[in-house]
Amino acid sequence: MNNILTNGVAVALCLVGFTFNGCDSNTDQGKSFDEAAPEDVTMVEDDHGHDHPSEGPHHGSLIELGKEAYHAELVHDEKSGSVTIYILDSGATKNVPVKAESVLINAKHDGKGQQFTLTAAREANDPEGQSSRFSTQDKALGELLEEHDTDARLVLEIEGKSYSGKIPAHDHDHKHAH
Repeated sequence: MNNILTNGVAVALCLVGFTFNGCDSNTDQGKSFDEAAPEDVTMVEDDHGHDHPSEGPHHGSLIELGKEAYHAELVHDEKSGSVTIYILDSGATKNVPVKAESVLINAKHDGKGQQFTLTAAREANDPEGQSSRFSTQDKALGELLEEHDTDARLVLEIEGKSYSGKIPAHDHDHKHAH
């Protein structure tokens, strides 16, 4: 009887902790497919009171998706002109493979809109038919993202739900892959 009572209390405490932490089983998708988060990541508190890295695990700019259900990371290699998007978990630390052949970036500059397609470029740990990485070699996109008055949004679908996230303005002091 004592074990039943002890186990019942332990289960109740776990459920209470689960509820108050705001856990959502959908945000755990894909966590087993990526390496551990880097140990040297600097965490910053955003305006929602949550701690997040100041940059993504690939040293790129973070894009919030779905009220932090997911994040994306934009990495621009200025030398090659490539632009890569990584789909990340809610904590912005681990890759999340999704069933998509491409993602879109809609950019607006000088009153003109342009759309760019980034195609799936699977990581080694991504399961067949899914990708956590999308890229393009279109130098025009990289150039647009460098412009201060460019308004750009990432558009994609994850598990049947559409997501759109504002791509932050380019920071010329930010480190880029070379």
